[in-house]
Amino acid sequence: MNLFHSGAPAINLALQGGGAHGAFTWGVLDALLEDGRLRFDGVSGTSAGAMNAVALAQGLMAGGPDGARAALQTFWTAVAGSAPFEVAVPVDDGKNMVLAPGMRLMLQWAHYFSPEQLNPFDLNPLRDIVSAQIDFERLREHSPVKLFIAATNANTGKLRLFRGHELTADAILASACLPTMHRSVVIDGEPYWDGGYAANPAVFPLFEECTAHDIMLVMLTPLKHKATPQSAGDIKNRVLELAFNSTFLREMRMFAHLREHVSRKWLRLGSFERRLAGTHFHVIEAAELMSELSTESKLAANMQFFDMLKNLGRERAQAWLQANHGDIGRRSSVNLGELFY
Repeated sequence: MNLFHSGAPAINLALQGGGAHGAFTWGVLDALLEDGRLRFDGVSGTSAGAMNAVALAQGLMAGGPDGARAALQTFWTAVAGSAPFEVAVPVDDGKNMVLAPGMRLMLQWAHYFSPEQLNPFDLNPLRDIVSAQIDFERLREHSPVKLFIAATNANTGKLRLFRGHELTADAILASACLPTMHRSVVIDGEPYWDGGYAANPAVFPLFEECTAHDIMLVMLTPLKHKATPQSAGDIKNRVLELAFNSTFLREMRMFAHLREHVSRKWLRLGSFERRLAGTHFHVIEAAELMSELSTESKLAANMQFFDMLKNLGRERAQAWLQANHGDIGRRSSVNLGELFY
């Protein structure tokens, strides 16, 4: 079994949501696990990032890095086979996806009917997949990484972070609950929607509650698009994307601002300032491709598409490791000010 090197430096992972685009994150994690030169301390995830996070933790708990790679493979393969009908079809040799006519019609109905009306039996293939593959009882007690799963309270808009000891299948489904397609997930009497509305993902718990000083952002949403949307549909999709990303951008701008402020002080007296100055940030992304993918492709359940994104994630992670592994524990490999100001 491929085990982490005992002296490998530890990092924290912040995993964005993005539906089917989360297969890119699968590829990133697969390459990091295969390389074996990094350990994971904390993992924060939203929506697809939450799915990747718990699959990673389950696999590590059951069989170390090789077990984690197998668990992620099993999860995404199950997702690809879960759709009761063809949701999306590949175009451009599988490099992009467009909705099948039946799914397009269903999304049109979602503008006029509630999830209770469209899906009265609350069918959700992800529930079956997560419940079958994740041993939540054991994970709550023995997770090898600190987990932070984001969901949004539908009545207050507040972020709810489910930590390791609180994890259930409902917590993961809440993190991925699109309110136009699925009814809210009720936990402890409170209704929850997709965590992307409140944090995509939450970065502050990795800073506050983890011992590792390096935070790796695995990003699915481009920070800048090539073109301004013109059609009504494209405008609606961009508005939704901006809403999902706004809290993350605000949080990262705050980190960038505080780090710049601390860097100008010659004497750092407080523990917070010292911790902030000693925190290093890293990014793995594929913005140029993600900006070209259709919004519809986030709903794809297609193994060819998943494999394409996985391979891209592996390539980006391997390139990052080759160029920046030596920065871990020493410096940031990305300038937060340039990215988020």
